[in-house]
Amino acid sequence: MPSTDTPNLRNAPPAPPARDARRTRLLALPEARWAAAALLLFLLALPLHLAGAPAWAWGPPYALAYGCGGWEPGRAGLRALRGRTLDVDLLMVVAALGAAAVGQVTDGALLIVIFATSGALEALATARTADSVRGLLGLAPATAARLSEDGTERTVPVEELAVGDVVLVRPGERIGADGLVLDGASEVDQAGITGEPLPAAKRAGDEVFAGTLNGTGALRVRVGREAGDSVVARIVELVEEASETKAPTQLFVERIEQRYSLGMVAATLAVFAVPLLAGAAFTDALLRAMTFMIVASPCAVVLATMPPLLSAVANAGRHGVLVKSAVVMERLGRVDAVALDKTGTLTEGAPHVTDVRPLPGSGLDADGLLALAAAAEQPSEHPLARAVVAAARARGLTLADAADFASTPGVGVTATVAGRSVAVTAPIEPLSFVAELEEAGRTAVLVSRDGAAVGVLGAADRVRPDAAAAVAALGALTGAAPVLLTGDNPRAARRAAAEAGVTGVRAGLLPQDKVAAVQELETAGRRVLMVGDGVNDAPALAAAHSGVAMGRTGSDLALESADAVVVRDELAAVPAVVALSRRARSMVVQNLVLAAAFIAVLVVWDLVGTLPLPLGVLGHEGSTVLVGLNGLRLLRDAAWDRAAGTAAAGRPVAWRAVTGRAAAGVLR
Repeated sequence: MPSTDTPNLRNAPPAPPARDARRTRLLALPEARWAAAALLLFLLALPLHLAGAPAWAWGPPYALAYGCGGWEPGRAGLRALRGRTLDVDLLMVVAALGAAAVGQVTDGALLIVIFATSGALEALATARTADSVRGLLGLAPATAARLSEDGTERTVPVEELAVGDVVLVRPGERIGADGLVLDGASEVDQAGITGEPLPAAKRAGDEVFAGTLNGTGALRVRVGREAGDSVVARIVELVEEASETKAPTQLFVERIEQRYSLGMVAATLAVFAVPLLAGAAFTDALLRAMTFMIVASPCAVVLATMPPLLSAVANAGRHGVLVKSAVVMERLGRVDAVALDKTGTLTEGAPHVTDVRPLPGSGLDADGLLALAAAAEQPSEHPLARAVVAAARARGLTLADAADFASTPGVGVTATVAGRSVAVTAPIEPLSFVAELEEAGRTAVLVSRDGAAVGVLGAADRVRPDAAAAVAALGALTGAAPVLLTGDNPRAARRAAAEAGVTGVRAGLLPQDKVAAVQELETAGRRVLMVGDGVNDAPALAAAHSGVAMGRTGSDLALESADAVVVRDELAAVPAVVALSRRARSMVVQNLVLAAAFIAVLVVWDLVGTLPLPLGVLGHEGSTVLVGLNGLRLLRDAAWDRAAGTAAAGRPVAWRAVTGRAAAGVLR
C-alpha cells in the first residue's frame, strides 16, 4: 500500500450493497450473537437482583446469561481439553459455575459476560480482515478488451487472459493484467503498486500492472502474467501469508494461563479431597473448595491486564489513534525498531511546487513565470498541473484564460495564453537548472513561450511538518534509528529522508521487497513497527510485529491490515501511542503484582485457617475493583498528554511498577 495514497483508486465508486452485506455478515457471527444475548440478560437480571426482587425474577435471566455467554468459551475450552490443554476459557466457566454454586451468582455472570465479549470482538476483527484481503482483488477489473490477430475486439473475463494475449486499455480504464505496452502513450497511476506520487509515463516497451489506472491515452498491452500471478494477486497472498505466519502476541496473563489453570484445578481438587479423606464433612469440604476457587480465580488478574490496556485504547481513540485491540496496545509498547513508508506517511502524498526559476533574458520574474505556467495548466487534471495552479493561487496571482488546450501523455500540455503559445512539458534541453533540480530529487518542468524556454519549475512531495520530530521521538523510544522503505526513486527517497532525519533508506521496493526488509529486521531479533498507508504497504504492515496506517491517505487494505490507524493524519501521534502503550504495560505489571498479593493472602488464609465465604468474596471483589480503578487512570487526558510529552522530549517511558526494575523486566 503505497503510502502515496492512490487518489484515483480511492475515488472509485463505492459499493454500498457489498459493504452492507459485509456488515450483516459480521453481525451474524455466532460469537457476537451469544455475547450480545449474555450481556442483555445480565443487564436485565442485575437491577432486579440489586433491588431485592424474588429469585424467580432474576434467576432465569442469570441462568440464560450463563448459558449464552459460557457456550462459546466453554466449547473452546473443551476442545483445548481434548487436545490435552487446559486454558483459562474453560477455567473461567468452571469458576463462574462454582461461584454460582455457593451463591455468588452475580460474580459468575459478570465473569462470563467479560469472556464472551472478548471472544466476540476477536471474531469480528478476524472477519473484517479476511473481507478486506478478499476485497483487494476488486482493484483489478473483472473484464478486459482482448484483441485478436485481425484486430477484432472481444470483452472477456480477466481470468481467461493468457500470456501473450493483447488487450486494449482505453483512457480512464483500469488495466486488466500485468504486461508490456506494445504501442500507445499514456500516464498510469500506479501508486497502489509502486508508491510513486505522480502518474508514470508509459510508452511501448514499458511494464504496466493489473489494477492500475490508465490516464488520457489508449494503450495496447501484451499480457505477461496470468491473473493469478499478477502483482495485485501476489499482494493478497503476501498479506494472507503474513497474517497466518505472524506469531500471535499474547497478553502476559495468557502466557502463564496453562500453568495457572492446571495449578488452580489441582489445588481446588486437593482442597476438597484432603479434608474429605481426613474425615471432614462433605458440605464443609465443598464449601472450603468453592471458597478457594473463588479467591484463587483469576478475575482480578484478568482485570489487572485489561482495564489499563482498554483505557489506553479509549484514550488513544479520543486523540485520533484507533488501536484495534488490547493485545495490539500491549504489543505496540514492545517495538524496538521502526520502518516508515515515504509517500503519504513521511510526506503529504501530493506534489507541491518547490522552485520557480525564470531563465535569464526571459523577461519574467518568478510570479510571472508561475502565472504563465498555471494559466496553461488550468484545464489539466494531472496532479502536477493541480500543484502548479495551487501554487499560483496561493500567491494570489491572476491567471489568464487558456485556449487551444492540448495534452500529450508523458510529455505535457500546450495552450494559447494571451495570444501566445505556451508549453509546460518534461524538459528535453540539458539546462543546468533542470539537472540541479533533478539531482535534489525534484521533478523538473520546462515552461516555454512561442517555442523558447523561459523557465523551469521544480515540484516534489512535501515532507510532513511534524515528520522530523516524530522520527526523532521514535528513535529515542526504540533506541534505534528508523529506516525508510519506499517504492519511489532513490533521489526522491534520499531527499525526503534527509529532511525528516532518517538515515537508513531503501528505495525502489515492490510490496514483496518491503516484506523482505521487515522480515530481515525481525530475523535479527527486532520487533518492528511498520508505518504506511498504501496498498503496497499492506503485506509489510501485516508481517511486522506492529503495523500503523495513516488514516487520511490510507487505502482500505492498509487500514484493515494495520493494527492501529492514525485518523487525524498526524505522524507525531505514532510515538505518542507507543509511549502510552509502554505506560499501560507498566500499569499492567503494577496490577498483576497487586492482584497476585491479594490472591496469595486469601488463599493462604483459606488453607491455613478458616476464611469466611463473605470475607473471601469481599477480598476477591475488593482486589478486582482496586486493580480496575487503577487501570482506569489511563482514561484521563493527562495520560495522553504525558505520553505525548515524553515522546516529544525523546525520553524513555518510566517504569513505575511497585516491584521496581524486576517487575518491569517481566514485560520487556
